[in-house]
Amino acid sequence: MALTDEQKALKKELAGYKRKVVELAGEIHDIVEDTIWTDYSRLIPLSEEVQTAMKVVEDFKAEHTFLQ
Repeated sequence: MALTDEQKALKKELAGYKRKVVELAGEIHDIVEDTIWTDYSRLIPLSEEVQTAMKVVEDFKAEHTFLQ
């Protein structure tokens, strides 16, 4: 099944949302590996950002079921 231009645009938009989640997870990873003793206070706010970003991804996928 070939994707329409609109579907391709939506797929690209989803990729951007997913990239945001991965970037936030990377920040958490870096803190845990390198600076836990000084930056541990950033973990909760970053975790909350991951939750919010993941909700955006899941809601977007639910709205556009061809992306499942």
